[in-house]
Amino acid sequence: MTQTIRRPTRQRAAVEAVLADFDDFTSAQTLHARLRAQGHAVGLATVYRTLQAMAADGDVDMMRTGDGEAVYRACNTSHHHHHLVCRSCGRTVEVQGPAVERWAEKIGAENDFSDVVHTLEIFGTCSDCQA
Repeated sequence: MTQTIRRPTRQRAAVEAVLADFDDFTSAQTLHARLRAQGHAVGLATVYRTLQAMAADGDVDMMRTGDGEAVYRACNTSHHHHHLVCRSCGRTVEVQGPAVERWAEKIGAENDFSDVVHTLEIFGTCSDCQA
């Protein structure tokens, strides 16, 4: 897969800076509100486009919540990974899934597909929320 080289913009720099303030996944609307509160003149559509581009470039993790909303987090690793997500508090843990990787490649090959990519989120309840 080829990666698109994107021109650095002030909007992307602002989104990156604000996203770095969050430890867990957050919505585009929350990021937009924080940007506006900090005095950045950036539209919500620009925030969405910027986050989508950053996700495509591997600079942010994106996942869908239980109700289908896309949420984002600065990517902490450069390698492919999956997420274990607490359905109560939203805490996330990055996990490796070598068996999933082998399975995805096998399914792709069996069906004559190439450049197979996938995402996987595993939902459960963390120990803090169980207490």
